[in-house]
Amino acid sequence: MSTEKKVRVRFAPSPTGGLHLGGVRTVLFNYLFAKSHGGQFILRIEDTDQTRYVAGAEEYINTCLKWCGLEPDESPEKGGNYGPYRQSERKSRYKGFAEQLVADGYAYYAFDTPEELDAQRKSVPNFKYSHENRNQLRNSLTIDEAEVSSLIASGAPYVIRIKMPINETVSFDDMIRGNVSFDTSLVDDKVLLKADGMPTYHLAVVVDDYQMKITHAFRGEEWLPSAPVHVLLWEYLGWSEEMPQWAHFPLILKPDGHGKLSKRDGDRLGFPVYAMNWKDPQTGILTQGFKELGFLPEAFINMLALLGWNDGTEQELFSLQELANKFTIDRISKAGAKFDFEKAKWFNHEWIKRLDNADLGPYIKRLLAAHEVVVEDEKYLYSVLSLVKDRLIFMDDFWEQAAFFFVRPANYDLDAIQKKWNDEKTDFFQSIIPQLEAFEPWRTEELEHFYKLAIQSSGLKLGELMLPFRVMLVGGKYGPHVFDIASLLGRDETIARMKKGLAAILA
Repeated sequence: MSTEKKVRVRFAPSPTGGLHLGGVRTVLFNYLFAKSHGGQFILRIEDTDQTRYVAGAEEYINTCLKWCGLEPDESPEKGGNYGPYRQSERKSRYKGFAEQLVADGYAYYAFDTPEELDAQRKSVPNFKYSHENRNQLRNSLTIDEAEVSSLIASGAPYVIRIKMPINETVSFDDMIRGNVSFDTSLVDDKVLLKADGMPTYHLAVVVDDYQMKITHAFRGEEWLPSAPVHVLLWEYLGWSEEMPQWAHFPLILKPDGHGKLSKRDGDRLGFPVYAMNWKDPQTGILTQGFKELGFLPEAFINMLALLGWNDGTEQELFSLQELANKFTIDRISKAGAKFDFEKAKWFNHEWIKRLDNADLGPYIKRLLAAHEVVVEDEKYLYSVLSLVKDRLIFMDDFWEQAAFFFVRPANYDLDAIQKKWNDEKTDFFQSIIPQLEAFEPWRTEELEHFYKLAIQSSGLKLGELMLPFRVMLVGGKYGPHVFDIASLLGRDETIARMKKGLAAILA
């Protein structure tokens, strides 16, 4: 293939349900390859199997890609010069190619009914339609030409199957795996055109890639067994010179490394495997996604990139632009990548710390609004965020870690205080509250110095009076540095909370 051709890659999902993180990683690698070569990334919806089509799934895919920042250059939504970008809207294009394959001797009409095929499956262990039995089944290889024409003219249902050659080797160069070879005798005669006139994936992907001038075809390694069919179709249709370069990505594996990661594994082990929430319109079952759990798109993408790829250094945190600058196919591993949810959380924690407060602000505002809290003062909001962001694994953790900055405690962890409470502690707080009402300047360091001097003067121990002060302000034994809390809350709010907290302790 000429190196002068503009790189064009595609992601071609079926609109059948939630978008698995393996699918998003396929998008990501396609996207990064395109951007690193100044090329184009295309989204094509493969909806030829109408029996599996799920309403809302295409819109869900678009929303996921937008959240991830992986928007295509061409798609059903955006359009482009090579549309339509839904296979169902390209239906009229496929039949002619299938019939051309029949005329050239590379495919055949098969008239076997579903009942006849079911009978074969019941009587023949591991039945597959292939060179081993096609000459005993109802197809244009065993029926004379006149009868075939009569059957087609009468409207008899049929499919078109590829006629796989016997004892040949199909080889191609995979950009990750090197030379890959297949014995054609081991591959069954795949259906190319279904009885409803829709192409199967095998025919449609070749025709569409050719007509859309796709230069590189990247997909998961589970599609490797189909590769010989596709390579032969490129050859049989006379398009070998235009065949894209192939790369088959390694699987994302279960945490124990045994088998491909599935939704069932996520349900069992307590983590999402979909990019975003997916609600099945038929069952109403809601499956949680990474977005709704509190993952940042930057962290999600960063985590996915390092599942099977690295840049050869110790660097782990990459922005999308950095990934595009450094991405090369040769750094993708052949081996499967084990999914580690703890590592995924680490990426999210690190990205929360890395992003500016202004970038995180919209997440926090939505979270506060969900708790019926509206903050007009952005400076205050960002100051709170600076104090607690090191403690956040997920964005939703902000409420648990910082709610007391916006709402006074309704309850206090009195068990942590009252067992060791005495009159000396009561006297200390009753005396320091009036002093704080006149204290200046109301800043962290000065407050801490003043408070500790007051404890020293009282003859009490520091540890005995720090915890009650914290519980008065936040309600429990948590939160950032207590004098940072007091400084940010301000004089009036701090003193009001101290009075309320002391009353609760003494009640």
